[in-house]
Amino acid sequence: MIELPSASAVNVAIRRMLRPSSRLGKIALWFGGLTLVMQLWKWAAHAQSGTMLSVWTALVTYVFVACLLLRGLRWLRQNLMWRLRNRLIVTYVFIGVIPIVLILAIVLLAAYLFAGQFATYVALADLQIELQHLDAANNALAVQFRSLIQSGKLTPQLAAEIAGASGEAFRERTVTVLEGGTGFVIEPGGKTKEIHRIIPSEASKKDLAAFVMESGRLHLRAVKHIDSGGRRLTVISNVPMTPDILQHAARVGSVEMYPPVQPEEEMKTRALPSQSNGGQAPGATTSPESVTIDIGGAKSQVNISGRDVSNAPQNLEAGTVSAPANRFDPEFRWWSLFNATDWTTGKELTGAIVVGSRPSMLYTVLFNTLGPKAGIFVNVLVGIAVFLGIIELIALFIGVRLTRSMTKSVAELYAATEHVNRGDFSHRIQVRTRDQMAALETSFNSMSASLAKLIAEQKEKQRLESELAIAHEVQTLLFPRQISDLSALEVHGVCRPARTVSGDYYDFIPLRNDRLMLAVGDISGKGISAALLMATVHAFVRAYSLEPQRALEPALLGAGDDVRSGQCLTLDLPQGECAPGSLMSTLNYQLYRSTPPEKYATMFLGCYDGASRTLTYSNAGHLPPLVLCHDGRVQRLEVSGTVVGLFDGVNYGESRLPMHPGDIFVAFSDGVTEPENEFGEFGEDRLIDLIRAHREQPLARISEVLTGSVADWIGGNEQPDDVTLVLARAR
Repeated sequence: MIELPSASAVNVAIRRMLRPSSRLGKIALWFGGLTLVMQLWKWAAHAQSGTMLSVWTALVTYVFVACLLLRGLRWLRQNLMWRLRNRLIVTYVFIGVIPIVLILAIVLLAAYLFAGQFATYVALADLQIELQHLDAANNALAVQFRSLIQSGKLTPQLAAEIAGASGEAFRERTVTVLEGGTGFVIEPGGKTKEIHRIIPSEASKKDLAAFVMESGRLHLRAVKHIDSGGRRLTVISNVPMTPDILQHAARVGSVEMYPPVQPEEEMKTRALPSQSNGGQAPGATTSPESVTIDIGGAKSQVNISGRDVSNAPQNLEAGTVSAPANRFDPEFRWWSLFNATDWTTGKELTGAIVVGSRPSMLYTVLFNTLGPKAGIFVNVLVGIAVFLGIIELIALFIGVRLTRSMTKSVAELYAATEHVNRGDFSHRIQVRTRDQMAALETSFNSMSASLAKLIAEQKEKQRLESELAIAHEVQTLLFPRQISDLSALEVHGVCRPARTVSGDYYDFIPLRNDRLMLAVGDISGKGISAALLMATVHAFVRAYSLEPQRALEPALLGAGDDVRSGQCLTLDLPQGECAPGSLMSTLNYQLYRSTPPEKYATMFLGCYDGASRTLTYSNAGHLPPLVLCHDGRVQRLEVSGTVVGLFDGVNYGESRLPMHPGDIFVAFSDGVTEPENEFGEFGEDRLIDLIRAHREQPLARISEVLTGSVADWIGGNEQPDDVTLVLARAR
């Protein structure tokens, strides 16, 4: 059932026609409107052909039609030629079909030309044979008449008897015998007539056997001159060209003869009814002898020397075209020219002959020597045609199979790309062959699998990045946001992670009695694992700094049996007092038991007492912090013990350092001093010089200068490690 287009589709099509987007469409629309207007104007004005309005209307119409054709070709190319199968079909048509059609056209044209030329050749050859027979009979009469003349026995009656005996084939033959200035004529039936006055024509002055035009009629005529005893004997045999004679040349079908036009017959020819329109008929062919022949109609149109002789009374017709032997036996017509001699002037004139025939009639004439066996050639040709047809069908079948295999693979690839475009990466093409298209299908399947894997990895990466972003936000909350400076100490800290999250740690923990705990650490490794351990260290340090008595209990037990049995020991410490060394031992105890063996941390813990302006610290394997004194000296707070979390039962010592107003405490991670470029490491000396140059600036500004200098030192390279910096300045 045919589905009609919906109203919306029709509206869209009309809208596209009235509002084209392409330049060619706009030009076609413009010329279409102009054509309509000019056609209406022409109709209203009743303009005749040849007027200026008609010419311009036709010109605009032609341009509009050309634009429509171009639009149609573009539509065909964009719609029908979009599919690969259609492109292959068009390619096969141009590569295979069109050359075959052209070859067949050439073969048919050549066969038509050959058949027509062969038909006219057979007809003219048969007439030439008749002429040769007439010439031979005339020569024989001349020889016999010469013998009779030499013996003195030649009389008109004897000549008539001799001519009658040899003239059975030419019943209309007239024989003229001339000797000297007299002679006689032997007419058909044996009657004789003497000739007393002879005016020889130009054509009769030499031996002749040809078509002759005399008195507007065509004749077969033979002339023979024989010298005998100083006397010249001339014998002329003449047969008027009649349909009976022409019938001998009608073996191949119908034959039409159009005799030449003699100059003295010009007025008669002009008086004949003419079907000419004053010019050459369509499809006509003009020979170099000024003969125009048109065989396209039911009756041939012949024009000789500019005069129409199609219906001249001297024209001759004979024979008929037989019925077709089969549907492939068409009737055709062909023409040729023949020469005739003007009997009066001896000049050559040109006539025309038109032959109508069929291939079956030509075949019969061509193979008439084989008799009943002539059909063997037809059978052989039919067998060859069937064999070649089978080969063509096999080739067509193979071509269709190959085309379908290619187009099917392309269609499956297109369908697969649609699945991929919709986000379905699980679709796979079924590979059935082992050719290049199969390799392409396999590559597409591999690409789809790789894309699916890549997207899965991308989703996992996005999930991890999302988790890292959350971890970064959480870690950012772990660093001190609002720093409460002591009256005697100003502090500032900054951490710039090399990745999303950091393994470095710093904290400022306010304690009772105008004291402040400073903590700086560097966790082994990077990424999530280091960040998780950093959060653990942050929790331990905060908890044990704010509740020092709870922190000291496991440290005092030294990880002995009392701890494993659950016993506890209570210390009698001053309210809120916290010792960095004991806190470090507690932290080592906890990390050693709660982290994998390869996890550890460097740590610096310092407790600043604002009342005594003293910094009590313990350094567990961290880079020694620096104190830039107000008098220019630099003190390094050396290591008190090994890293935390790596060994069990480690005790950490403590040191005290008085700080005077203007002294600056600097703690940093290896991400500050160890970055390298082509000039080497950043180094502590450069760090000290920068602090000295900006020591009067606020600590936040000093931190900004130091971290900016480190970033400039790294340049475009990736930041190798976390950059952590803690500053404190005594007031």
